[in-house]
Amino acid sequence: MGFLTSPALSETGYVVLDRHDQAGDPAEWRDLEYVGWRSSGITRFAPLTSHAGDVECNGFWNHTPPRTDKDGVWIPSQVAKAPTLQARALEPGANVGRCRVIELQPNTYADAIYNLHQDDNNRLNAEGTGWVVRAWLNLTDDPDSLLILRSDRFDPSTEIRLPLHAGSRIIVDTQRFWHAVWHRGPEPRYSLICSWTSGPELDAYLAAGRADPHPASVALPAALVADAQAEMHRRIEERRQAFEAHGIVMEPTESLYS
Repeated sequence: MGFLTSPALSETGYVVLDRHDQAGDPAEWRDLEYVGWRSSGITRFAPLTSHAGDVECNGFWNHTPPRTDKDGVWIPSQVAKAPTLQARALEPGANVGRCRVIELQPNTYADAIYNLHQDDNNRLNAEGTGWVVRAWLNLTDDPDSLLILRSDRFDPSTEIRLPLHAGSRIIVDTQRFWHAVWHRGPEPRYSLICSWTSGPELDAYLAAGRADPHPASVALPAALVADAQAEMHRRIEERRQAFEAHGIVMEPTESLYS
């Protein structure tokens, strides 16, 4: 049967929309309650929704009853401080699953490449319903920082690098792409991240935002990319050996170097 998906994402799996006028919004993220939550670097999350309306960030499938990344319950204490952020999450009219502000400390390109990961937004999602995608709505102005996407975790030739200006709006099928952010700093980066369900409402939002499936990708020096690739393999091997010492097999080995 398959899932309902957005035609705008069918070609490349990601789009960049026209920028939001971020300067016109209050900096509500400064007043939110943050919790420690590991993502692509040193991060904290300020959830606006959760499985049951508590200030926590766990996947909805890790609760009782488990469910997919849909029907997030708004957290009263958080949205009272951030009505503008809540309104932006609701703007498309699509179902909202997990919704949170992420705080990311400065990192390196090598850190970001090592931290590339895929999301699991559609675990328990029922066929015939909308596919869940992820939106990044950048709150701070980080034009030198990059959202990194790879269709193949270990192949830098598949890499797309998108700058993170204030108000940038990027929608990605994050089960299709390995992704992480290289944040050059010097201050923390803040972004509103929403899980949105594909359907006519999201399609209309993407069309209104003039969704571009072919935005320019930022070029990087070949030596920087090669060094980060080597460092990723070194860290993976180091991690594998550490777990293997405890009898746990964590990563493939030979295929990483073939």
